Amino acid sequence: MSLPEIVSRAEWRAAREELLDKEEAVTRALDALRAERRRLPMVPVDREYVFEGGDGKATLLDLFQGRQQLVVHHFVFDPDRETGCRCCSAFLDQIGHLAHLHARRTTFAAVSRAPFTRILPFKARMGWTVPWYSSHPGDFDADFGVFPEEEGGTAQRPGVNCFLRDGDRVFHTYSARGRGLEGLGSTTSLLDLTALGRQEPWEEPRGRAHAVGALVAQEHLRYHDEYDDRHGR
Repeated sequence: MSLPEIVSRAEWRAAREELLDKEEAVTRALDALRAERRRLPMVPVDREYVFEGGDGKATLLDLFQGRQQLVVHHFVFDPDRETGCRCCSAFLDQIGHLAHLHARRTTFAAVSRAPFTRILPFKARMGWTVPWYSSHPGDFDADFGVFPEEEGGTAQRPGVNCFLRDGDRVFHTYSARGRGLEGLGSTTSLLDLTALGRQEPWEEPRGRAHAVGALVAQEHLRYHDEYDDRHGR
């Protein structure tokens, strides 16, 4: 095994400071990239989709659970399988407590092509509590880019799609798959994919945090059991 070079504390500190300058430059570049992502246009979703979840049949609008944004994880779970994708399972294992997303008026949900009767036992085995819906036998997953055409369009890949609603109208704002899913799981990483972002005053474009009336700034973070219904809608 090739291990790092052994140096003195002073040498390590100098090397660390040099790397920190590069890390801070990357952070500033990421902030600019995320602002550009938030400026992407959005597309109306006019097609009707039907899902099945714990409360029975649901529409795409229902998946928002009354909130303004929706982040959908396309969990690969083929209709003829008894268990879901291992990579997708590792992804869901990384999802934190959803109360912090809800306080930013954002809902997270998993969607799979497997029938809901197959999703339920696997979800129980894994101990997950995130909302999970079946899109079987519809075209929702295919319509939102998780059957890559460059790979023949026959095999599903994991993916994330983000949606925004304005009243009862639903819009598609962003999609990611492949390496675009790396590093996702925390509240901020998921919010950074959305049109409204973290909803903090420093973010560009300005005004979106105020427009949605969400909690803003670090001092408004709470313990996850201290948010009330007002913060989750």
